[in-house]
Amino acid sequence: MTNSPDPIPPTQDQFLKVLSRDAAEAAFLAALRPAPLGTEAVRLDDLPGRVLASDIAAPVDAPPFDRATVDGFAVRAADLFEASSARPVPLRLNPETIACGTAPCLSVASGTATPIATGGPIPRGADAVVMIEHTDPEGQGITVSRAVAPGTHLSFAGSDIARGQTLLRKGTLVGAREIAMLAAVGLDRAEVWRRPRVAVLSTGDELVQPGQSLRPAGVYDSNGPVIVAALRENGCEAVHLGAVPDDPAALEAAVHAGFAAHDALILSGGTSKGAGDLTVKVIEGLGAPGIVAHGVALKPGKPLCLAVCDGKPVVVLPGFPTSAMFTFHELVAPALRAMAGLPPRGAARVAASLPVRLISELGRTEFAMVALTEGPEGLVAHPVAKGSGAVTAFAQADGFVTVPALAESLPPGTGFEVTLFGASVVPPRLAILGSHCVGLDRVIGQLAGVGLSARILATGSQGGLAALRRRESDIAPIHLLHADTGEYNRPFLRKGMRLIPGWRRMQGILFRPGDARFDGRALDEAVAAVLADPDAIMVNRNQGSGTRILMDRLLQGARPPGYWNQPSSHNAVAASIAQGRADWGMAIRPVAEAMGLGFLPVADEDYDFAVWAEPRDPDAIAAFELALRDSAGALAAIGFKPAGQ
Repeated sequence: MTNSPDPIPPTQDQFLKVLSRDAAEAAFLAALRPAPLGTEAVRLDDLPGRVLASDIAAPVDAPPFDRATVDGFAVRAADLFEASSARPVPLRLNPETIACGTAPCLSVASGTATPIATGGPIPRGADAVVMIEHTDPEGQGITVSRAVAPGTHLSFAGSDIARGQTLLRKGTLVGAREIAMLAAVGLDRAEVWRRPRVAVLSTGDELVQPGQSLRPAGVYDSNGPVIVAALRENGCEAVHLGAVPDDPAALEAAVHAGFAAHDALILSGGTSKGAGDLTVKVIEGLGAPGIVAHGVALKPGKPLCLAVCDGKPVVVLPGFPTSAMFTFHELVAPALRAMAGLPPRGAARVAASLPVRLISELGRTEFAMVALTEGPEGLVAHPVAKGSGAVTAFAQADGFVTVPALAESLPPGTGFEVTLFGASVVPPRLAILGSHCVGLDRVIGQLAGVGLSARILATGSQGGLAALRRRESDIAPIHLLHADTGEYNRPFLRKGMRLIPGWRRMQGILFRPGDARFDGRALDEAVAAVLADPDAIMVNRNQGSGTRILMDRLLQGARPPGYWNQPSSHNAVAASIAQGRADWGMAIRPVAEAMGLGFLPVADEDYDFAVWAEPRDPDAIAAFELALRDSAGALAAIGFKPAGQ
């Protein structure tokens, strides 16, 4: 369902009591009492990722017989007690050769030897193998120039796995190593816990399935696929039922069908309070005890709804992707893992410090996603503040920090634990924090081609310089005009920094073609016309960006409608205008041309890169400069000029 605000009706029975995170979890687990759902025998090929439901004992020895570990001759060690290079001992060869899979027929008597290959079964009477390198042929036999002890170059039956030995324990997650052990003792299947079958249903009139054309006011259903993926990562068999519109009859039919045919049901959307909240009403009729929590003191994730109906978990996740994922992993996944027979997932954590103040909402536990870079005193965690509706934040972030419910903020320099999204994290070779530009993607593409990792965080020119000064990044892309000198970028460098020349780019005002307030007018005239129109909505840029500074100079103190709409990229500005959400804003020419927008030039500016003269990773900086030179053709093709032109 949509998460847009609805008028609150006079009678409202949702969110009357918002539970703390711990209280919601306790209520959910107490009602559900999650446990494995039963067992099933699964063939070897399908076992990876499954959880063993019982101990497994080896039915045979491994290896099943004594075997040679080198190419050579099976011998009696006592015959070679005095063998040396000075006094080699002659042995008569038996008339058979033992290869892998060949059962020996003849015993090795004293004074004899039998040729044997690696892995071949040891014949009766032999108690050692002499390497072929320590022998020489002589007539119908060999001479041996080195003594051997009993057991030399032998692998005894059961030396790896003994018959009756517990091979694997109940609760083991089967992977490639476990498959090898099962196959080594001849087992072609094993008893495992049955995977919970979980139905996933997205709700909302606005949803369009990936691969279909996006209609006006529609959004792609990203929650459905990502929830399915998360369920499979946590030992469940996920079934995506698609999306159902905000129609009471259709929703009730879909929910009842999904609930009846599966072990659990997860919906996304339809948890916010309002007259249109259909999902919660449908869940109330599925079974006892029903809803145990609706509204949890989490940020993101307050609208989470947890229910247990006739022993099955029913969960309605918030509609925004970030909220949905945090609440799933924090409160839903642990219960489903228990149902799948999996142990709790141990989260990897690292210590880091905060470079800027992180504001939080008092009374709600907050999960703030962060991206890690190397600082002078350890890891630095940069907040990735994109809101609960952002999907890309997960791609940029390495993990998250938990802000306690009683904290209003975390001050700069605060040390804390970052819970990683993966088992470990390796900070990128290059951390690039500063101004956004589409041209930078071309340069980073060159770096990726030579295997050098880089992370870009669009913090604006001033934010990038601040991070560089603190040595929390390696490169700061900037385009700052010094008001007194009229020079770009260089006046803003600190002692010990240098400037890598980038490219020239034109900033200007973007508008939709045919807009009479701009078409055929000079810049000053067009700006005056649009500022005089109270219906004209602008789209700005984020504070601290060079584009924002340039726009503020152009506005000379004016604050037109839309001024506080401040996305962090040129592309977002252009998209807002192209889609009619705004009428004008400032961005670079290549973005305007790519979107088919009108463009009034404002400033031809230098986009350069500030770095330390003595960087943390000189080789990485050198690779960046080489990639910059190699990208000249690609940059020119999208409308950028070389520095200095």
